[in-house]
Amino acid sequence: MKLHSVRTRKSADHLPRTEQLAWKIAEVAADPVAVEPEVVEMIGNRIIDNAAVAAASLARRPVASARAQAVAHPFQPGATVFGLPLDRRVSPEWAAWANGVAVRELDFHDTYLAADYSHPGDNIPPILAVAQHCGLGGAALVRGLATGYEIQVDLVTGICLHEHKIDHIAHLGPSAAAGIGAALGLAPEIIYQAVQQALHVTTTTRQSRKGEISSWKAFAPAFAGKMAVEAVDRVMRGEGAPSPAWEGEDGFIAWMLGGPNAEYRVPLPEKGEPKRAILDTYTKEHSAEYQSQALIDLARRMGPVLRERTPDLSKVRSIVIHTSHHTHYVIGTGANDPQKMDPKASRETLDHSIMYIFAVALEDGGWHHERSYAPERAAKPATVALWHKIATVEDPEWTRRYHSQDPKEKAFGARVVIALEDGSTIEDEIAVADAHPLGRRPFARPQYVAKFRALADGIITQAEQDRFLELIDRLPTLTPDELGSLSFAVEPSRLGSVPRRGIFDRS
Repeated sequence: MKLHSVRTRKSADHLPRTEQLAWKIAEVAADPVAVEPEVVEMIGNRIIDNAAVAAASLARRPVASARAQAVAHPFQPGATVFGLPLDRRVSPEWAAWANGVAVRELDFHDTYLAADYSHPGDNIPPILAVAQHCGLGGAALVRGLATGYEIQVDLVTGICLHEHKIDHIAHLGPSAAAGIGAALGLAPEIIYQAVQQALHVTTTTRQSRKGEISSWKAFAPAFAGKMAVEAVDRVMRGEGAPSPAWEGEDGFIAWMLGGPNAEYRVPLPEKGEPKRAILDTYTKEHSAEYQSQALIDLARRMGPVLRERTPDLSKVRSIVIHTSHHTHYVIGTGANDPQKMDPKASRETLDHSIMYIFAVALEDGGWHHERSYAPERAAKPATVALWHKIATVEDPEWTRRYHSQDPKEKAFGARVVIALEDGSTIEDEIAVADAHPLGRRPFARPQYVAKFRALADGIITQAEQDRFLELIDRLPTLTPDELGSLSFAVEPSRLGSVPRRGIFDRS
């Protein structure tokens, strides 16, 4: 890997293309280096993971809404949409949209945390949709996904968006565009322009994850994927983009990030170096924001110990979660969001309240993607009472470990102190989630398959599950026709309904 310095340049400096971040990303994307077997294996795992959480979300209103928009744009050859018959195709950007929402709705797929945070699996829907529409085979898809993950992880490693209140999809648009370009075997010149166009149109504020969080949290990455597809198409037709997008004196860094004096250092593979970044990412065992993963595991570990002291949890006086800056200020009491303590808050808001999540996990001894968010569960008086006794504080050591570049030291956990009314305390800590590569039960192919089977149970037939998983086993050698069926179909009754009509609905 090579670190690239990225900073604002005045227009009069005439920064050569070859020195611009977008060009360096394009060169990485266009590099035909072979994809290593362990990377291929993990790409298959993440396609399974995306399909699992999409199956569980099919009937939810935001997913049904996005799917209704997509089916209003039929297209041949087109791309598949989760849940629909495999021969029912829509325009690829709309397939990316519908599938992206299905993947993101439950906040239940993979993650990467560094200078910023991301869900790299959001690259899969747009890259797969274009691969299906353009008649690509499995090898091209693998090459594109390895690239999308690589660029996403490298940008997240080098550039913090959160501190400037920019939503993390500003890294996703460029990575998806780069991945699409790699899958299609496009020239660096085209990828260069598409990456910049995607950055320009996917830079949005972080309010989508602040206050009363709405369904836009699921739509936002799908929007980035849709914009990436359109950006590549536009540039393939000979159009350009705002340039240089990152370094320009009126560009991304100058006005959206650290300003004219800021310098960022972005790692990128050198020519001929394999794209391995997907191996640095990790998925979720629980349907909740990633920083809560380890704390759910800690809660189910501490619960039995607490009940040995007192079966009556009303005897808990306080619970203090000592954690990183990020966890405290994004999903903890440091966010100063009253909605995070509101029993009537939206599911998306509760998903970003570690106080609520820890209380429920402590009471229930685990977590469920539907039951744990049910309105009646959130309104349970005993839960509300316990929930409101929980606070977070930033611990500099946990912040340091959160930002550590040493994978063996990097941590997303916390130390929890439970104080009882009798004056005694219970204390425990956890560094990483059990499912993390360094956790107690790291996820590998069997765990991904088990997650898929569990979430697809009662939604996707056993035969359809088997067909989908068999394709994953042969991913790099899939023919275009086989890749075109890399989705799943369900009975119409499993798809939910959209109670309201929109502009795209036909009479």
